[in-house]
Amino acid sequence: MASGDEQDVRATLQWYIDGTYQGDEELVRRAFHPNARMSGYLQGQLLCGGPEPFFETVRTAPAPARSGEPYQAEITHLEIAGPAASATLVEPSYLGLHFTDYLHLLKVDGRWQIVSKTFMHR
Repeated sequence: MASGDEQDVRATLQWYIDGTYQGDEELVRRAFHPNARMSGYLQGQLLCGGPEPFFETVRTAPAPARSGEPYQAEITHLEIAGPAASATLVEPSYLGLHFTDYLHLLKVDGRWQIVSKTFMHR
């Protein structure tokens, strides 16, 4: 059986997954710390900054739940060390791209939040 922290980390990751699938920007935002950072490569271009461009994409792109695009997300790695956690999330098809996300979370004021996301697509 999963520990309370593991269940809570997975719940935060599920907000991210469900929000992305449904095109629900507020649900995705709930998963992130307000000062989160996000970096990665998108179509060969390095992006570094906050998650606002991702939130905008979630809000404006055709949501898989409505468009019928197949969407899957699998947590392939999860490690928790005290109030810090690391997860790998693989999304084989989001907006036609295969993403691998490396998410780092911290437990802040009793709530797990994504503080950084590093991603790449192929």
